[in-house]
Amino acid sequence: MKRFFRPLLIAALAGLVFSASAQAMRAPNGSVNFGKFTPPARGGEFVEVNVTSNLLAMVTRLAKNSEPAVADLLRGLTSIRVNVISLDDTNRTEVLERIKSIRDGLDHQSWTRLVTVQEPGQEVVVQVCTRGDQSVLGVAVTAVADQKQAVFVNLVGDVQIDKLPAIGERFNIEPLKKLGLQAAKKP
Repeated sequence: MKRFFRPLLIAALAGLVFSASAQAMRAPNGSVNFGKFTPPARGGEFVEVNVTSNLLAMVTRLAKNSEPAVADLLRGLTSIRVNVISLDDTNRTEVLERIKSIRDGLDHQSWTRLVTVQEPGQEVVVQVCTRGDQSVLGVAVTAVADQKQAVFVNLVGDVQIDKLPAIGERFNIEPLKKLGLQAAKKP
């Protein structure tokens, strides 16, 4: 019996250590790994913005007195990632497949589709990761305009949903700006 119990105990402890290290390596709830993008071959827009918690905290402190509305928008966020990619024949298929894969993956990870907009030449999906009914941990926006441009946005932290349009206005993130317009159209 002792010979059976000892290897079982060692295996259980090894599994526990491996599980703890895997948890530590996992991205924080609310963050989305969009991966690396291929720029369009013929030039065009290719923007990558990645603002981390340290920079957000510094900007929030600096804006607290001079621009309290901006500080209020940023308070609670731990990261902002924005990618804007022009699409051409060399990257269109890859990027559109990535958008579908990200949306489907988030759906399977229990993210909620908050907004889906499909209009001629435009498709926008906003998905949120929540912690129960207490708070929003992350927002992911994926958008395609006229098959010529793709936008990926991920906000992580204590996200205040009602402030997303203001964040979009302040940082010129078009899909977030449009959330306010979509909400105003609904009865």
